[in-house]
Amino acid sequence: MNLLRISDLARAGGVGVETVRFYQRKGLLASPAAPGSGGRHYGSEDVSRLRYIRRAQAAGFSLVEIATLIDLDRDDDRPRARAMARERLAALDAQIAQLEEARASLAKLARDCAKGGAGPCPILAAFD
Repeated sequence: MNLLRISDLARAGGVGVETVRFYQRKGLLASPAAPGSGGRHYGSEDVSRLRYIRRAQAAGFSLVEIATLIDLDRDDDRPRARAMARERLAALDAQIAQLEEARASLAKLARDCAKGGAGPCPILAAFD
């Protein structure tokens, strides 16, 4: 892969230039040195790292957790990575349970509202 400008890196990773800069400030992506007047350039490893960060975010990991995952990847620390994945799964399960409860509650309110009747709409009254 040829060397890329920051805009090319951002495009390859499916993010904006400011996101690349943000990840650099957070220490998740390296900031290459500017060689002379040619500007900063990035390579395939940078594209891979950017995509890694995006996939980890999509799995629900925070930027701090992603930094830890990057370190674990470097050290090939599978037990700790597995523990982090289990923790993330437990958090996702809790979120799913909360969303299912909210869905059931809203569905009941919608059914009650559809019945009509006297008094305020059950949906609108529920949020008072």
